[in-house]
Amino acid sequence: MKQSLSLKLGQQLTMTPQLQQAIRLLQLSTLDLRQEIQLAIESNPMLELVEENEDEAPVDGSGPDEEPAVSPDVDEVRELAGDGDVMVEQMPEDLPVDSSWDDVFQSAPATQPSTDDDFDGAERTGTEESLQDHLLWQLNLTPMSDRDLAIARAIIDGIDRDGMLIATIEEILSGFPAEYEIEEDEVIAVLKRIQQFDPSGVAARDLRECLLIQLNQLDEETEWLSEARSLVADHLDLLASHDVPALVRKTRLEDDDLRSVIRLIRSLNPRPGTAIASDETEYVVPDVLVRRERDKWVVELNPETAPRVRINAQYANLVRRADSGDANTYLRDNLQEARWFLKSLISRNETLLKVATKIVEHQRGFLEYGEEAMKPLVLHDIAEAVSMHESTISRVTTRKYMHTPRGIFELKYFFSSHVGTSTGGEVSSTAIRALIKKLTAEENPRKPLSDSKITAILKTQKINVARRTVAKYRELLSIPPSNERKRLV
Repeated sequence: MKQSLSLKLGQQLTMTPQLQQAIRLLQLSTLDLRQEIQLAIESNPMLELVEENEDEAPVDGSGPDEEPAVSPDVDEVRELAGDGDVMVEQMPEDLPVDSSWDDVFQSAPATQPSTDDDFDGAERTGTEESLQDHLLWQLNLTPMSDRDLAIARAIIDGIDRDGMLIATIEEILSGFPAEYEIEEDEVIAVLKRIQQFDPSGVAARDLRECLLIQLNQLDEETEWLSEARSLVADHLDLLASHDVPALVRKTRLEDDDLRSVIRLIRSLNPRPGTAIASDETEYVVPDVLVRRERDKWVVELNPETAPRVRINAQYANLVRRADSGDANTYLRDNLQEARWFLKSLISRNETLLKVATKIVEHQRGFLEYGEEAMKPLVLHDIAEAVSMHESTISRVTTRKYMHTPRGIFELKYFFSSHVGTSTGGEVSSTAIRALIKKLTAEENPRKPLSDSKITAILKTQKINVARRTVAKYRELLSIPPSNERKRLV
């Protein structure tokens, strides 16, 4: 094969480090962004945090080492970021949505030490008691032999967060060395003692045992107690399937009496562990704030989503243009990286604000009337409106949250497919799910709506949706079928 040289023209997209950084910051959540900013500050001496007490300090240029922090003013942003392009578009004044934003990357004020003499540090640093801790505390107060204590600890280790024993007796036995010669009867005997611990119903092996434990701990004078025990022990499957006629036939109870028995059973807790082991609350910090002012919806970025950062003026003034020494090169490189980092933050916030503003414009009906007024919306609609690629919109709307008068929602929540109507219009799948949820919530529990009936009701509202689609949306909402929703009470 003969080798030769030739010229060829072509185009290709090169992912520069700066572009990669901008894309990475764009898809970060609020928590991840804070960590990224902290890492950047620790690794780059040109970046610094703006202290809270500096917020009110006037920047008048009286000090040679002072440099203004990032502010909403476009000229200041350009001066801080260097000569590179910073895209800042003004929203048309005639839009129904007004928007403003503060591109100062500011976090919540630092927590000040309390001056209250009654301050309890354990309130801030203590952790919630787990179910295992609660059971072990009771075990330590229970007189047992060392052999039984070992078995009890093994049982407690096999209890899940709902309070159910998920480890089998065989698995518990296999955890002990053979020379211990522990018998199955010993494990069951210790298990019975633990099942008397608080919360009532803990360490049960299935739902039937859990409910029976709780019923057995009630006062014997409790009305309908024996009937409830009999129903749980022998007919729990019929109760679970809401087969009322079969329950009436099996228990030989009148409707009113059966209703009283079922009411007693429903007063029990099928997951007793949740009374003790509660998850630590996780708070979502919204990236975008939406509020109504007169007849307009105002969209702005949350100024508390990220720390406020700027370029350190003292170090920046040390950079000398003509100096090619190692120290000067190090400072110049870090200054350029700092500028790129700030530009990436600015670009991220601008893009987030644009996308959020367009979403609010499109979903004003939801903000004013609720889920039933949600309009169909796909990534392509927003991408076209802000002249960006769909992949960019996908990154912006992932793990970003919007605070509205109706609650906090992930931006992706506002996107949904559409279903046609008989008048040629479109209805979002979110709105249809909201209608199904409303219909099932308002139905007669004695005669719940079937999927076919719901389909017919939606058709009267000019929404053409197939029965299987209704079934799919109902399942997504975790709503059981009509035969399982039937209630006596």
